[in-house]
Amino acid sequence: MSVHLHWFLPTGGDGRTLVDRHAYTDGGIRRDRITPVSGVRAPDIEYLAQIAKAAEQLGFEAVLTPTGTWCEDAWLTTVALTQVTERLKFLVAFRPGVISPVLAAQMAATYQRISRGRLLLNVVTGGDSTEQRRFGDHLDHDRRYARTDEFLQVVRGVWGGAPFDFTGEHYQVEGGLTALPPDPLPQIFFGGSSAAAGPVAARNVDVYLTWGEPPAEVKQKIDWIRGLAEKEGRTVRFGIRLHTISRDSAKDAWATADRLLDDLDPATVAAAQQALGKSESVGQQRMLALHGGSRDKLEISPNLWAGVGLVRGGAGTALVGSHAEVADRIEEYHSLGIEHFVLSGYPHLEEAYWFGEGVRPELAARGLLEAGPAPLDGVPAANGRPASAPGGAPLLIAEGR
Repeated sequence: MSVHLHWFLPTGGDGRTLVDRHAYTDGGIRRDRITPVSGVRAPDIEYLAQIAKAAEQLGFEAVLTPTGTWCEDAWLTTVALTQVTERLKFLVAFRPGVISPVLAAQMAATYQRISRGRLLLNVVTGGDSTEQRRFGDHLDHDRRYARTDEFLQVVRGVWGGAPFDFTGEHYQVEGGLTALPPDPLPQIFFGGSSAAAGPVAARNVDVYLTWGEPPAEVKQKIDWIRGLAEKEGRTVRFGIRLHTISRDSAKDAWATADRLLDDLDPATVAAAQQALGKSESVGQQRMLALHGGSRDKLEISPNLWAGVGLVRGGAGTALVGSHAEVADRIEEYHSLGIEHFVLSGYPHLEEAYWFGEGVRPELAARGLLEAGPAPLDGVPAANGRPASAPGGAPLLIAEGR
């Protein structure tokens, strides 16, 4: 079982601070309580292309693109980026409740042909009713997961290449099909920590994603989903969503984490925690419980830092340390059964280089990566370092502090 490394495409904005343009305040509508920040990078296609190209050159397999009010549309953005990359895959996040499952199946098939098979799907059921209503969805939490269950049954059914009928509580389909099914079928990624989410994963998905909790808690989730899948006669693989701060020394990595923390004033943290506390997502509540809104004792497990979750919804933890230490933690999660590591860092361009040039060689030396195209293949070296990082430092090409 090899490690699959993926990066993140910040289609809601990027920068050198954890407080960016889609920071949570008052449900994301009013932002007057957010302290103005400098160095924020707009998610224009040119900047996103830089990140996508860097991820591809550094040997990442795919990039995750988020979904939501404050993000650019994941389908349109990533299909554009397929035209400026060659082998990078795109893990497209979307909400099943706001699109027809037959149309989604057709879109996936078209995407696979345009991209020559580089689509992965991340199904986001949604844990925030305010956000869901913004898209016209008024179901409660558990019924949203029941609808996702039906949605995925329909998608897989119409990928079969023959007319498919389905009758459920949420969908009634007669003769649904994709005239040309996708080839290959996109892998389906899915996350959810609630009792309603587990059976959906067990019945329908290829990869179950968890946010970055300490290893003991992650093992409990793996055992839970694996047991449910066995009852369905299925096998599910596992992935984890984490941020990273990796440097040549642990001291430098923790100094970077401290700088990110110093940027956060108490009012910003309080506003974010108030908004995030209203989420119906069990996974989000588990993230909040890791730090309790306090700046104290944020290293909740060796090299696992919960500071990101003070202001960011969703993935709220980062692996912090030297390249070898970060590789140690990845190896530890891998030993529990995690195959897919969906990573990110602030700013996403620079952190991609820190990880790709620092941690990835460590993992390769340990035999954890599949043999494949060499990162930065064909790029001339200078003084023993890739030309992308002259002088041994990450490439810095956008403004910011």
